[in-house]
Amino acid sequence: MATLRFVLLSGSAGILLLIYVPVLWLALLSVGAEPLSGLPGGFTTVWYLALASNRNWVQPAISSIEIALCVALLCMLAALAAGRGLPRMRRARVPITLAFLLPLGIPGTVTGLMLFAGYRFVLGIHMGFWSLVLSHFVWAFPFALISMLVVTSRFDHGLLDAAADLGASPRQRFWQIECPLLMPGLVGAGLFGFLLSFTELPRSIFVSGAIQTLPLFNWAEASTQSSQVPLIFCLNTLLTVLSTAASVAMIGLLGRTTR
Repeated sequence: MATLRFVLLSGSAGILLLIYVPVLWLALLSVGAEPLSGLPGGFTTVWYLALASNRNWVQPAISSIEIALCVALLCMLAALAAGRGLPRMRRARVPITLAFLLPLGIPGTVTGLMLFAGYRFVLGIHMGFWSLVLSHFVWAFPFALISMLVVTSRFDHGLLDAAADLGASPRQRFWQIECPLLMPGLVGAGLFGFLLSFTELPRSIFVSGAIQTLPLFNWAEASTQSSQVPLIFCLNTLLTVLSTAASVAMIGLLGRTTR
């Protein structure tokens, strides 16, 4: 028993190190005097000052935010509709849920290539803003749906029946009872949609057209201009801090459903 516990603790510690050491290392490089050496050394904020004066990343950031907001809204609406409908199904619930979750098992580059072919040759959609929104939605929706199903699976439909017996209209039952109780899942779906869209790269490569998102900007700058790499370190460190804060907020919100 003690050996098993040691193995589990060691494995957990190893996984945590694999997750967080690269993040901390990137943060150290962003304030290092010679970040291109790959080793943190010294301390300087010159790269952050250079990032503040460099405006090349601003438009890609704005594009990423606009796309992510659209994806978040779509995820919230679609997850709300599916999350309310699926628990009421019987035989079709499992296959439909699995169909919604199928994109999770498809590699991002494969999905991007399939979406490019579908948009270009089948639907005739030009690559650009809306092709990015739809592609990011395909990727983010399964996570948003899981967030919503966590809440709807615990929902007590007897509350709606009681409200109907008391004379509440369908609209009143939705806005005054159902919507507040489903809000944690709804917000979680929106946060999943925003964060996954904002950081999406492999699918964006195929369907971006003339639009450059922040991940595409980071990838292009880091692969073609070594002088920009320190700024990319700083930018991604800041994004990691913001994403972590949003993720913590999302986890805390979803944790309310277990109380």
